[in-house]
Amino acid sequence: MEKKKHLSLRLDDETRLKLRYIAKYEGRSINGQVMHLIYRCIRDYEAEHGEIDTKEE
Repeated sequence: MEKKKHLSLRLDDETRLKLRYIAKYEGRSINGQVMHLIYRCIRDYEAEHGEIDTKEE
């Protein structure tokens, strides 16, 4: 099983509250909402530019 890495994110209160509102509306936790947005960003980027080769990193 792949080990997950921790990522700390600093948000101002207004942004955090708005993100929490959207996450709740969509039935997700804040963490789940952030992950959803990250995955969507990666999917959109790869759709336009091709698959990202993580072995290069």
